[in-house]
Amino acid sequence: MTARLSHLNDKGEANMVDVSAKAVTSRSARAEGFVAMAPATLELILAGNAPKGDVLATARIAGIMAAKRTHELIPLCHALPITEVTVEFEPSRDPPGLKVEAMAKVDAKTGVEMEALVAVSIACLTIYDMCKAVDRAMSFSDIRLKEKTGGRSGTFRR
Repeated sequence: MTARLSHLNDKGEANMVDVSAKAVTSRSARAEGFVAMAPATLELILAGNAPKGDVLATARIAGIMAAKRTHELIPLCHALPITEVTVEFEPSRDPPGLKVEAMAKVDAKTGVEMEALVAVSIACLTIYDMCKAVDRAMSFSDIRLKEKTGGRSGTFRR
């Protein structure tokens, strides 16, 4: 039996998945990513001395706002009544950079994996934007789903 992609109809055309028959359940997702940077850039961020202001506060707000608008950014995503989004940062000295983790929760008929992934991605991009004047060599890696709970497919942990 060949696996069928849920966003394709019988003709192979892209369609939004019909979730009307699914039960509303509590669902959550965690995603992570890493922004690599020069040691001096990391120190600038942690000291709160970046030229554009508070990098982490701005990236946190950007990530949360992005999660709430995922359905406007990713084709065929459902608009979800998100109940919570968090974005956290963990500095790393070796390699120098910031680990970014986002968590999203919802009580709905479909999951919030894309919302968590979008939150991480936009938080990473915001860090770059806030610091590009001092470090254009920053890069992003390992943006991925870390965990998801709820729904028919159950729990996933990386």
